Amino acid sequence: MGRFIRNSLVLARKEWISLFRDAFMMGFVLYAFTVSVYSEATGISHELRNASLAIVDEDRSALSQRLISAFHAPEFRAPALIREEEVDAAMDSARFTFVLDIPPNFQADVLAGRSPAVQLLIDATAMMQAGIGAQQIQGIVAEEVDRFVRREAPGTGAPVGLALRIAFNQTLKTSWFTGVMAVINNITLLAVLLAGAALIREREHGTLEHLLVMPVRPAEIMTAKVLANGAVILALTVLSLRVVLQGVLGIPLAGSVPLFLLGTALYLFFATALGIFLGTIARSMPQLGLLFILIVLPMNLLSGGETPLESMPAALRFTMQFSPSTHFVAFAQAILYRDAGFDVVWPRFAAVAGIGALFFAWSLRRFRRHLAAIH
Repeated sequence: MGRFIRNSLVLARKEWISLFRDAFMMGFVLYAFTVSVYSEATGISHELRNASLAIVDEDRSALSQRLISAFHAPEFRAPALIREEEVDAAMDSARFTFVLDIPPNFQADVLAGRSPAVQLLIDATAMMQAGIGAQQIQGIVAEEVDRFVRREAPGTGAPVGLALRIAFNQTLKTSWFTGVMAVINNITLLAVLLAGAALIREREHGTLEHLLVMPVRPAEIMTAKVLANGAVILALTVLSLRVVLQGVLGIPLAGSVPLFLLGTALYLFFATALGIFLGTIARSMPQLGLLFILIVLPMNLLSGGETPLESMPAALRFTMQFSPSTHFVAFAQAILYRDAGFDVVWPRFAAVAGIGALFFAWSLRRFRRHLAAIH
């Protein structure tokens, strides 16, 4: 055992030297855990921000003025008041994403209980903003009209009051979710890619044959690659969590980062072993890229990070329970979002460790056969 550990650590040092000398790969990995995480967290937003809105006020009443004043930053820019004949030209020139047309006698019809219609025109070429904004504008109009009616006609209040309690992401900021998920997804993607690329790089440079004439065993070679690449991913994960998420983006991490890193270390044994397994199949980096697209990307997409498992078909949901990535995403979200302790996530840890150990053994068997074929 002492010789196994000593040889594995020496080979791991060789892996680190080889990786650090590969400027392109190191730049790519650093980019993935810094700039890429920041871009994903801030570039894709499911919130309405600075939406351009114009209002056609044909009523000029107290209620219409109340509606105009209800739209404010940061969701909307200050509403622009335009005439009805300006609407088509303004929409055609993309000056506004939303145009709200308040009809004549709107306030009188509301107080008389005639349920007048308010027209909302939407430029749906900005699809995400259009969908979110339409719902938000509809809610604002309904709420302001309801408040106005209750003030003007006492006794017409809503029979039920809804008390909202938002847990874990009280501000409903998209970046709090997408930033953390970017780190979680990149752990899988980069661990597989680094381990697979390390094996292919050695085969292309002819150094794998050198290892075969040294007094080391295949298990030591594979363990060294797992340890070396896993340690790099783990270190960059800490960098991304502390510097990018907490430092730059100001995202609070509810749970224990050391507990998350412990689970990540367990998961990396599977992810890096998967990379080595793919590296034994692929004969070049382009082939590894194709296998990566066919296997790793679907595994990541179906892990529950992008789409909840509850929304998937029952058969697919059952199948994904055998993927360590599913359990990794589940305990990562539980720890970082909901402050779950080890007593809550230990079944996920056990599943990752068990499935990962089985796959590591299978990959080692494949790796031995691969080295025997080269020799």
